Amino acid sequence: MEHILGEDWTIIPAGGSTGAAYYAQSNQKKLFLKRNSSPFLAVLSAQGIVPKLVWTKRLENGDVVTAQQWLDGKALNIEEMQHPKVAKLLSKIHHSSELLDMLLRIEKTTIVPDQMLVRVKQFVQGNKFARHSLTIYKAIKYLEKRILDVYYDQQVVCHCDLNHHNWMLSNNGELYLIDWDNARVGDPAMDIGRILQSYIPKQEWSQWLEHYGIENSRYLMQRMHWYLIIDEIIGYVWSESRYKTKEADIHLNELNQLLHQINDWNL
Repeated sequence: MEHILGEDWTIIPAGGSTGAAYYAQSNQKKLFLKRNSSPFLAVLSAQGIVPKLVWTKRLENGDVVTAQQWLDGKALNIEEMQHPKVAKLLSKIHHSSELLDMLLRIEKTTIVPDQMLVRVKQFVQGNKFARHSLTIYKAIKYLEKRILDVYYDQQVVCHCDLNHHNWMLSNNGELYLIDWDNARVGDPAMDIGRILQSYIPKQEWSQWLEHYGIENSRYLMQRMHWYLIIDEIIGYVWSESRYKTKEADIHLNELNQLLHQINDWNL
């Protein structure tokens, strides 16, 4: 990375699972660098969803390096995820035709329920613990039962990794959603469900959805829970296959909670 900026820049790894992100500093100048970030970063920057894109450079080996404005700030904590700003920014993302057009050009495919169900069944069949789990069996049966009830034709750009560490609040009070490597085109209920289930007290779901701009409904709840179940099954199998027992247990407990909610709410 040093040869891109020059000798007067100090570059240090920014952490993360991919090892592709760096902080760069020279005197009073600061940048956030990343190798091979999402190709539609420029659109995200133009709409104020991520910190400003400063430049993009292609290396001799084909890698693309992007430089973004480095803002002082912090990730949201669990309580701050309940702020209306989160709902409003997610709604802005989901209603952006520019983002949707760009991601469709890149991805060319959308997430649809029948393909997701096939994938999750393959995951389960490939793991002996999942194959013999009663909870997983019940969850798969629910997915099969409800698959025709969860189709939704208004596809949007979904972030698909909405944990609170990816929401950044600058010292100037600007909210950003970062780390778009997992973004896909699909049902907005995938993103909405993750935030509601993980961060919002159930008695406040309708109020949060008002901030987002829609009303609560049985149809939305069915779609949300369907995709949440998919996520937890995949998370369980992924953790078990890597011998991460504690993480697997967390996913299984979440799955049981979702199945109880479905039963209690008659979804």
